[in-house]
Amino acid sequence: MNETELKTSLKSLIVESLRLEDVKPENIKDDEPLFSPTEGLGLDSLSALELLSAIEYKYGIRFEGDGSAKEHFRSVASLAAYLAPKVKTAAA
Repeated sequence: MNETELKTSLKSLIVESLRLEDVKPENIKDDEPLFSPTEGLGLDSLSALELLSAIEYKYGIRFEGDGSAKEHFRSVASLAAYLAPKVKTAAA
């Protein structure tokens, strides 16, 4: 799966796993903030945990327990950049 396909997959996963009925995956911009209270999707910390679990389950990877995941969850683009090498490794 290339990074573009991964972004598309992540957008669908965000909408499905967080049950965002008013959001279409194709309307989520790659660099749109996921967790900003004033812009982007405006997700909260509970959403972050749900999304983290959904990503780990779907892609068969584990996030480090060092708190660095927050940096990677800024946007779909940053999440895809972090996950791309791990998804390729997990699929091999």
